[in-house]
Amino acid sequence: QVQLVESGGGLVQAGGSLRLSCAASGSILSISAMGWYREGPGKQRELVATILTGGSTNYADSVKGRFTISRDNAKNTVYLQMNSLKPEDTAVYYCNADLKVWYSATWEAREVSSWGLGTRVTVSS
Repeated sequence: QVQLVESGGGLVQAGGSLRLSCAASGSILSISAMGWYREGPGKQRELVATILTGGSTNYADSVKGRFTISRDNAKNTVYLQMNSLKPEDTAVYYCNADLKVWYSATWEAREVSSWGLGTRVTVSS
């Protein structure tokens, strides 16, 4: 019923930039927090950045000053502008959203956390 689709990943040299996008679609009543997580080779999935409806943001220390998260509430879309990329940024990046959805099967709204399938970012040195 609800889908999150990421795009914008690819291969880039160290120091370069990429812009990731994630669009949520479905029977969405509202979205509170949206964020980006990443999972590097052999590593546990970790938080990259989050943004609330009102615009408040949080970043992992490793990306502060380099990454910028933003959102378009009208489009249910979150973005991640990544500048000054480093090899350690190499990972699969996943979009996450905490949202309220409408389940027609039970005629009720539910609070859920939804994940996209990920987009791969590779930074070469």
